[in-house]
Amino acid sequence: MTADATPALVEEREPAAGPRVRKGSAYPRYLAGKVAGAAVSLLAVLVTSFFLFRLIPGDPVKTMTGGRQVSAEQLAAYRREFGLDLPLWRQFTDYCGKALTGDFGTSYQFRAPVVDKITEALPNTLLLTGTAFVLYTALGIFLGTRSAWRRGTVGDRVNTGLALTLYSIPSFWLGLLLIIVLSVGIGPLPGMFPTGGMESGGKEGFAYVLDVAHHLVLPVATLVAVEYGQTLLVTRSALLDEMGSDYLTTARAKGLRDDLVRRRHAVPNALLPTVTLIFINLGRTVAGVILVETVFSWPGLGGLFYQALSVPDLPLVQGLFFVFAAAVIVMNTLADLVYPLLDPRVAR
Repeated sequence: MTADATPALVEEREPAAGPRVRKGSAYPRYLAGKVAGAAVSLLAVLVTSFFLFRLIPGDPVKTMTGGRQVSAEQLAAYRREFGLDLPLWRQFTDYCGKALTGDFGTSYQFRAPVVDKITEALPNTLLLTGTAFVLYTALGIFLGTRSAWRRGTVGDRVNTGLALTLYSIPSFWLGLLLIIVLSVGIGPLPGMFPTGGMESGGKEGFAYVLDVAHHLVLPVATLVAVEYGQTLLVTRSALLDEMGSDYLTTARAKGLRDDLVRRRHAVPNALLPTVTLIFINLGRTVAGVILVETVFSWPGLGGLFYQALSVPDLPLVQGLFFVFAAAVIVMNTLADLVYPLLDPRVAR
């Protein structure tokens, strides 16, 4: 090879760096697209939350009076106080302008800022749904991987059958059943757990922690029983899709044990669908589970939403709905942003 040919080879190799730069710049574009989509979704939720709940029948001002005899002048004064006498378009612009600054108005029934009520109830919801989230996610992934790896065995059929059965049971029905059996007691079986609430009252320190944990058992058991099946089935399905791949055959040919092949190779590559589900469920921990919190009288955001909906307390309902939807949208966007870290092909 002559010296004159060398520059030609260099010139042929240099353009190869171009595609790598373009691939590296794909993630910022991918990130910007996902963030912009999330922003549009939040604006859509803001608009929807205003108009949707105004379709609920009933007059919130009359509901606030508790059925007492109130003059027309007093009703008009209430409507002026809460801005209900303004035209709908004016109410909408005022609501959007304040919501963009984090002000969702004043609750009709509590006469307190909506943000304060949400902040007050949020830790209780995170305690309940966060505890359940950790348990049913870990249980679902563990049982899902074992079922997929032992596909067709008795254990696999039992796991998937039980998961499908529990996942199809309404959470409020299962909660009521647990209250009847384990709280009230049935036959020779005495009641062992509280029927509802978060605490018995009058306890401090470690005794208070134990009391709250005692109240947590049944609502957490209800959520875990209903929710773990979805994680199990998604994990199992994703792992089954990976099990026929050539790289697993190569790993076995190298002499790796089945346990190492599953943990180091199969499971990490089957995580994308499960990651989506985990982030969506993580967003739902903020929303709480309205029916479960209502059944067990848990003082969280779900119970607060049900209570506000019965009035209807429009500012509180709108604020809670926006927080619930925003949590899911944000977590779903974070899942989209994590995808390229697990599989770079996603951002291309």
